[in-house]
Amino acid sequence: MTLPMAQEDCVTAPVPGTVTIGVLMGGCSRERDVSLESGRAVAEALREAGHDVRPADVRPGDVTAALVDGLDVVFLALHGKWGEDGGVQSELEALGVAYTFSRPKVAALAMDKPRAKLRFMEEGIPTPEFLVAEPGCESALGEAMSRLGPLLVVKPVSEGSSIGVAMVDSPQALAEAVREVWSRGDPALVERRVVGREFTVGILGSQALPAIEIRTPGGWYDYHHKYESDKTEYVFEHGLVAAVESRLVETALQAHCALGCRDLSRVDIMLTPEGEPQVLEINTIPGFMSHSLVPKAAARAGLPFPKLCERLVAMVLRRSRRRSARGSGRG
Repeated sequence: MTLPMAQEDCVTAPVPGTVTIGVLMGGCSRERDVSLESGRAVAEALREAGHDVRPADVRPGDVTAALVDGLDVVFLALHGKWGEDGGVQSELEALGVAYTFSRPKVAALAMDKPRAKLRFMEEGIPTPEFLVAEPGCESALGEAMSRLGPLLVVKPVSEGSSIGVAMVDSPQALAEAVREVWSRGDPALVERRVVGREFTVGILGSQALPAIEIRTPGGWYDYHHKYESDKTEYVFEHGLVAAVESRLVETALQAHCALGCRDLSRVDIMLTPEGEPQVLEINTIPGFMSHSLVPKAAARAGLPFPKLCERLVAMVLRRSRRRSARGSGRG
């Protein structure tokens, strides 16, 4: 499978000339180490493509006019709080800087798992039933077991990389997992566990990349299996019948559009034994090492990692040109 050249929002033409690109990485979240790896990989890939790349390890307060002076584009390689929840995006907008990925309100919506799931429900997109347990609300634990249980998933409402996620199957395990989330001052999302196959679908522009099935022998796709285990399998030859694969991909596209994502997202989906997709969440800045899921899918579609990074820069530049043309037209 290759990406069609005619797709306007997936333009493959090289960025003309040398572009000055700031790659922001690091941040202050629990995903800082992953962000640094993403940023280094992106910076290396864009240098390989011939651009002037200026990487920066940033935290809140670091994104100033001086930092972005002379940049044509900012490539965001920040994950987690501040980096992926609209915080840094708002700061860049205030500075008038063009940047990759979704706008602040969209990023904030996608990062807030309960709000995103409510939007999915409003749009008729299937997602597992859930409730939110606010810190100290012990009654929510019994309600979760009676309404959603006994197989449940507990998550912080706004973390990524499976940080703080627990699979539970008893009242005691549920209480321990929820209180662990509460100990950090966060509400806990308690979700009905979907037993089935796990897939992820990257959306580039308005087109789906090849779906990947994630197989984790002897466990589930937690932080260890994402970043540390060599036993996790990422499978393109997953054997789905055409109708089921089409439904999976269409659901991912609908979820991307429902939140208003732009440039790129990754939609995580469980597939029931009956072949029904259930959207878990959307990542608006997915992992960006060359071996991460979206780059794997792009490479499968004929788009190697440096070209993927450059294509995202091209999307931003085109958007900036259009904005400038509209502005000059008003004059």
